[in-house]
Amino acid sequence: MDTKRIYILIILFLLLGSSQAQTNLDTYLKTGAENNPGLKAKFSEYNAALEKVPQVGTLPDPTISFGYFISPVETRLGPQQAKIGFMQMFPWFGTLGAKEDVATQQAKAKYEEFEEAKSKLFFDIKSAYYNLYFAQKGIAITRENISILNTFQQLALIKIETGKASVVDEMRVVMERNELENQLAYLLDTKWVLEVSFNKLLNQSVETPIVVPDELLDENLGMSKQALLDSITNQNHLIKQLDFKMASFQKQEIAAHKMGSPTFSIGMDYMFIGDTDSPMAGNEGGKDAIVFPMVGITIPLYRKKYKAMINEASLNIEATQFQKENQQNQLTILFEKGYKDYADGERRIVLFQKQLKLAKKSLDILLTSYSNNGQNFEEVLRMERKVLKYALELDKARADKNAAVAFISYLLGK
Repeated sequence: MDTKRIYILIILFLLLGSSQAQTNLDTYLKTGAENNPGLKAKFSEYNAALEKVPQVGTLPDPTISFGYFISPVETRLGPQQAKIGFMQMFPWFGTLGAKEDVATQQAKAKYEEFEEAKSKLFFDIKSAYYNLYFAQKGIAITRENISILNTFQQLALIKIETGKASVVDEMRVVMERNELENQLAYLLDTKWVLEVSFNKLLNQSVETPIVVPDELLDENLGMSKQALLDSITNQNHLIKQLDFKMASFQKQEIAAHKMGSPTFSIGMDYMFIGDTDSPMAGNEGGKDAIVFPMVGITIPLYRKKYKAMINEASLNIEATQFQKENQQNQLTILFEKGYKDYADGERRIVLFQKQLKLAKKSLDILLTSYSNNGQNFEEVLRMERKVLKYALELDKARADKNAAVAFISYLLGK
């Protein structure tokens, strides 16, 4: 097989691994969105807010009254025995629509609250996923180094038998291995805690196996720093939520003005008339009488209440504007911290790739030297620790960089 074909196969393999890793993460995000009880609660709150729209947009219930005359009132047609009344109130034109607008904007704010919770959940899932990757890599690298130390121990024993090394060399290997075994136990415990946390974010059994990639490819932002900041300060779900709250208060101000206008009522009374022998009634005697229409108007004379409602809405608008400005400032601070972590992750990846390469070359040289003359075994162990350190730091940098991308995506509302 020629070099070009081998190169193509390697590229396809890496792309397939990256695609599989992303598929796993996308599946977990979908599962979390469907199962997480906190997110379900936010969606139910949004649906509950939607149900307020038809409540405030309907006419008041009509009033039906019934009266019975204990002492019938004599009329020309006969004695009044009972009466049924019907009355319907009608608020000022546009009042119901204004109240509907208030409830609609409040429901939209609740929806943005749900979207914010979903973005936060996705960030938590991604962050836990990357931490799990690092824990898994740490376990693999630590086990590999324990195996290498076992090889070093055998090498040291050979050198001791030939008189080219001291027994202290073997003891150093054992001490180093003991520390790594303790570190391995800690990493295994950490991995279990992370698996529990991850599964609970998805609301599934803690025993559910989690698939993470063997190699984590770097995520990138794909936008300039200023473009990201502009998008965050305008499109973040918390900002949108405040925008809809402000809109609801503006509609509330309109509704308060309309509520201070007169209210109309239309109704009718139906009278039950008893029989009479009065000659004045003629052929109409004893017939029930309908009185229609009956029109009324309620004049809001006490204006203090309505002025207070208008002032309340106006002050809420002002408060929300300040909240929005403060939230934008907080988002700017969070973005700068996240971008710093992203840039730091990129630098550390480049640094530890170089350091790991140099450490491995140095270790090979020191091992060759020790195999020949049995000297500088302490330097061999020191360099082996550096190889372990740089390998772990490289994977930590990858996980941290991807977590920073996930955090900035959360700020973007994704």
